[in-house]
Amino acid sequence: MSSSRMDKFGPYVEALRALQDDNRLRGLNSRAGIDFSSNDYLALACASRMKKAVLAAIERGTPLGSGGSRLLRGNCEEHECLEAEAAQFFGAETALFFASGYVANFAVLTTLPQRGDLLVLDSLVHASIHEGARAGRAEFRIAGHNDLGAIESAIRDWRADGGMGRVWMVAESLYSMDGDFAPLDDLVALADRLDAFLVVDEAHATGVYGEQGRGLTSQYGRRENLLVIHTCGKALGVAGALVTASGVLRDFMINRCRPFIFATAPSPLIAVAVREALLILQREPERQQRLLRLVAFTHRKMEARGVRCPSSSQILRYIVGDNAHTMRLASAMQDRGFDIRGIRPPTVPVGTARLRISLTLNVNEDDVVSMVDALAEETKEKAQ
Repeated sequence: MSSSRMDKFGPYVEALRALQDDNRLRGLNSRAGIDFSSNDYLALACASRMKKAVLAAIERGTPLGSGGSRLLRGNCEEHECLEAEAAQFFGAETALFFASGYVANFAVLTTLPQRGDLLVLDSLVHASIHEGARAGRAEFRIAGHNDLGAIESAIRDWRADGGMGRVWMVAESLYSMDGDFAPLDDLVALADRLDAFLVVDEAHATGVYGEQGRGLTSQYGRRENLLVIHTCGKALGVAGALVTASGVLRDFMINRCRPFIFATAPSPLIAVAVREALLILQREPERQQRLLRLVAFTHRKMEARGVRCPSSSQILRYIVGDNAHTMRLASAMQDRGFDIRGIRPPTVPVGTARLRISLTLNVNEDDVVSMVDALAEETKEKAQ
């Protein structure tokens, strides 16, 4: 590289070299092999009903783009219909549609918690939540994963230091890298006892858990202190996210949320597709049932083969630890025809690099058996 280019790009080149030396350099790889890596849990991304709904909308004249922000001309009938139907489906007072789960999490945490408030985050919540907390007005603390005592201790210490504002606790209902669940009963009880708000990201539970795929928070009904983010780009097979909350909080976000006010509204066709996905959840419950049966089957198969992937959900983690070893194992599984990716820091804690194995209706039991056998052979973890 010439000296002039090094002057411009030198720091970036050095940073990339450092990542490469640590076996953490990333790149974009095409889809290949049997799907054990996507979040398309219910196989809706390519479902014929979804395609037909979008084609019918195009035939009706639904535009590809919204043409502006929601507060200008970008507010379309498709957005409003989706939000009304989503609020009813999820048992919430209102819903507000965003272009992605990342944007929705960032928007909520940079808008609703105010200066003088406290945010307490589970240590393993999504990067978008950490970024929203850092960019927002409120103080924030990070509590150990699923540690109710640490959450309460952080709040108690903050109060003792003079904190007078509102408390906001933030968790995922199902964690995306470990595949474990939040203690929602305890979190809801704690929020009630402390008069706090509870924000729950249902990204990996929406569509998979709860009655008709309404998520793990659906059992708590309509609560003024519960705000839920339902991602639409995973089990729902499309893109975007729905924030379900009280009408007061929705109105406040419409008026004060910069990621909502100053962004072009999502495509009306995306809203159409999400509406269809919600209808599929209601009318084709067998999809959810088939997936849960596949999850149970896979766990039994892994136990029988001595493959250690601790989880009770559709997300399985196979911890390797070393970055280079993890990527070699991922490559070996890909060479065998299975699309399984390696996950390295900073996505997961240092020393816990892993394979993240995702179960979807894009595979069947025979695929699972072949994958588990291959993983057992590659890791030489034979059943005893």
